[in-house]
Amino acid sequence: MGLEIERRYLVQGDQWQEFIQKSEYLQQGYLTSNIGGWTVRVRIQGQNKSWITIKSPKNAIENHEFEYAIPIKEAQSILKLTPYKILKTRYQLKLPGGSWVVDCFEAKNIPLVIAEVELSNKREVISKPSWCVEEITGKYHWSNAALAVTSIADWPIEKRLNHQERP
Repeated sequence: MGLEIERRYLVQGDQWQEFIQKSEYLQQGYLTSNIGGWTVRVRIQGQNKSWITIKSPKNAIENHEFEYAIPIKEAQSILKLTPYKILKTRYQLKLPGGSWVVDCFEAKNIPLVIAEVELSNKREVISKPSWCVEEITGKYHWSNAALAVTSIADWPIEKRLNHQERP
């Protein structure tokens, strides 16, 4: 059984950019998703890599995750059929303690920037960078799946104002 263990944070500022090792453009389409249930996603990385991923939360920090490579042409066809999409550039960072990435969202989720750190176990201690301003681990409305359905541009004004200085 696949298990993903990660913590997620809203990012403020651009200090994280000094740690960039590489970047990749990601397109994601969601076939299904619901709070506390299964999410099925197709992801295309760049022009030649693609996966289908099936996820379900185990607890706030852990998800059951099963990911399978699929042919790019099939991924493109599935992506066209998905009603909900996310576009983002993912930056791999060189930081101590875990595998860190920063996602810069596009389209109706601009200017959202989220950092994630993959952990080897849920008790692993991390050194949180200063630019990680609010932990959003386990908060469904910040998940990629939820943002694909209701982008931050479509949030009610009160909800956006509560977070206007963070992302």
